[in-house]
Amino acid sequence: MVAAKYTSFMGDALALANAAIAVDEVPVGAVIVKDGKIIGQGHNRTRINHDPTAHAEIVAIRQATQYLGNDRLEDCDLWVTLEPCTMCVGAIAHARIRRLYYGADDPKGGAVDNGVRFFETPTCHHKPDVYAGIEGENSAKLLLDFFRSRRD
Repeated sequence: MVAAKYTSFMGDALALANAAIAVDEVPVGAVIVKDGKIIGQGHNRTRINHDPTAHAEIVAIRQATQYLGNDRLEDCDLWVTLEPCTMCVGAIAHARIRRLYYGADDPKGGAVDNGVRFFETPTCHHKPDVYAGIEGENSAKLLLDFFRSRRD
């Protein structure tokens, strides 16, 4: 039996998080992958778009659904640098994303392994496979450095 090749797309998500810093957005990046190809990507755009829903995950989901012409992303994986919030995990569940890989934990705003733990609620209709801590230290450092620079 041959093991499936594991490829991390967190580097791509981290590059998008760095792009967010360049436009003074909170550094969170996300990519959606299907069959080894990125079909949706984004970074936080809440300030640029004047849209509180323009989180990296939502931007990437919108791009991927447009690319596929389908509101379901059943055979897709989401790679994001920060544990998704309640709004984003709701969108992940509705899109039927297969796997969620995230970097840094978010004890204050996260909703996967922290906070409401949305995927564990009885009203959640779909739970992706979840893999936490992928490049977590690098993801957390970007966020810490960003907020530290804003306080200074």
